[in-house]
Amino acid sequence: MIENKNIIQQEEKAVLVGLVYKEQTEPILMEYLAELAFLAETAGATTEKIFFQKLQRPDSKTFVGKGKLEEIKTYVQAKGIQLVIFDDELTGSQIGNISEVLGVKVIDRSDLILDIFARRAKTAQAKVQVELAQYQYILPRLRGMWKHLERQGGGIGSRGPGETEIETDRRLVKDKIALLRKKLGEIDKQAATQRKERGTYIRIALVGYTNVGKSTLMTLLSKSEVFAENKLFATLDTTTRKVVYEQTPFLLSDTVGFIRKLPHHLVESFKSTLDEVREADCLLHVVDVSHPAYEDQIGTVNKTLQEIKAFDKPTITIFNKMDLYEKNVFDEWLQDEVKQDLLNQLKAKWEHETNAPCIFISAVEKRNMDGLRKIILEKVKFLYEERYPYLTNFY
Repeated sequence: MIENKNIIQQEEKAVLVGLVYKEQTEPILMEYLAELAFLAETAGATTEKIFFQKLQRPDSKTFVGKGKLEEIKTYVQAKGIQLVIFDDELTGSQIGNISEVLGVKVIDRSDLILDIFARRAKTAQAKVQVELAQYQYILPRLRGMWKHLERQGGGIGSRGPGETEIETDRRLVKDKIALLRKKLGEIDKQAATQRKERGTYIRIALVGYTNVGKSTLMTLLSKSEVFAENKLFATLDTTTRKVVYEQTPFLLSDTVGFIRKLPHHLVESFKSTLDEVREADCLLHVVDVSHPAYEDQIGTVNKTLQEIKAFDKPTITIFNKMDLYEKNVFDEWLQDEVKQDLLNQLKAKWEHETNAPCIFISAVEKRNMDGLRKIILEKVKFLYEERYPYLTNFY
């Protein structure tokens, strides 16, 4: 039986590996690898070096070419590296082949994200969701990852139908997946019942790329403490609070952050958590405008919303971390009128592209929070009037 254990232990030294191929240019890869390094740091590993190679397509056996793999091996042995992380998803045979050459632990981005989720899961629901995703990830990779099991079991009690250990392991994993799906189905029913019991309130959900400041914003908007940390996936479990603005109540939910190349099994397993997004009446899309690739992050979030069939919902785009944006973009000598004009142009651009309202704030400095509350209140009142047109004053 394969045990569900964390992959990365504290303070492991790691190297990162990526490829430049097809439409993935070197600058794009560097951005991906920078994010991968942040993921590794979140999981408790330190990145010692980055390796990348230009290929038409990944090598089917070792992902990178033999020469590059030998270069990585030399560095790994010389520096005492314990972990090699690949930015793209590896097959089981690739993991087995690479591990055999390097002699150290080899994982890919999906495996790393799953490990972080396993560490962050606190509730029974989140733990089951992550464990299910881990087993679904492992199942198609068993043969490559566990070559030592491809032998006939020996010793007393092993004689029988001739089932190999790899087949036994695969059957056990399938049984575990079925059990977890059943358990998660029961939890999903309970979660659905809880959502129905929330009654007639308008529901607003915070969405966005991971580490854009959703939890900090949730604390400010709901005036209740919500865990926030400068690490990826600080929040896994959905937090819902009742908020009242000018005698108008609504429910506000903070949800798990999205990320590039989010493992498909993780999205599938977190269906009930993402139902908070699917069933919301309005989305607050939080963007870290200070991030150099914030437009790509917006695209990733929109793509994920399309996958879970929540893209067409009314949305307010909130550009957060304006304090960092102005520090990075504006020169000190720039006049306030010019700054405001540039911000107005940026606002007009995004309102045109999203065909929805947007606002610039700094949650850390509590800048423009009154303006944000006003926009949210107007939207909530409109949604109540739209849902209950026969009532002149719902609350």
